[in-house]
Amino acid sequence: MPYTTNPWLAQKKPDPEPEAPVSDETPALTGPAAPQEHVSAPERGQLPSCDRPGDVALWWVGAHGGAGESTLSALVPEWRGGGHCWPRPPDNERARVVLVARSSAYGLQAAQSAATQWAAGAVPYVELLGLVIIADAPGRLPRPLRDLAQVVGGGVPRAWQLPWVEAWRLGEPPEQTESPRAVRRLIKDLHLLINTTDVDADGVGERKEH
Repeated sequence: MPYTTNPWLAQKKPDPEPEAPVSDETPALTGPAAPQEHVSAPERGQLPSCDRPGDVALWWVGAHGGAGESTLSALVPEWRGGGHCWPRPPDNERARVVLVARSSAYGLQAAQSAATQWAAGAVPYVELLGLVIIADAPGRLPRPLRDLAQVVGGGVPRAWQLPWVEAWRLGEPPEQTESPRAVRRLIKDLHLLINTTDVDADGVGERKEH
């Protein structure tokens, strides 16, 4: 008689497979790297511009209220939230910016408006690195929202999508080590982008993707 497993006995779960390492390659462009001449700024819904210091390595700019810029800014203390406005540094400097939006229709439309504002050249003091879309609810996005996210993401240099994080909803302090892999990959990507687009103090070098 062949041996059969007793279904009432707890079975040892297999060890989880190790996660693949986060890539050390600079994330490639998936959209336009700079504003385009044929794009017009939106008539409504534009983000305001606010004077900000020029010594910040990166700004998170929420395209709407509740986008998640405060949560992301807690992950890397030296990267700051822009307060839902484009940062305008002094002395003709340029501010590195990542737009942030939720994956709801409202959030994606707000992100599209902000991206169009940038693409029209309305904020020449901004170097837009990309857009982060944070899930607005657990589970898979409905098809219309997935399609809209793809369209909006195609209008910025790069786009990242982050999953729903229940701990953040419950008010737990965001920690890189405890965050989903997509969050850790985002932080790594941005560190790489900042390092590869730095220009030295003498003005030698170039921004590789412009």
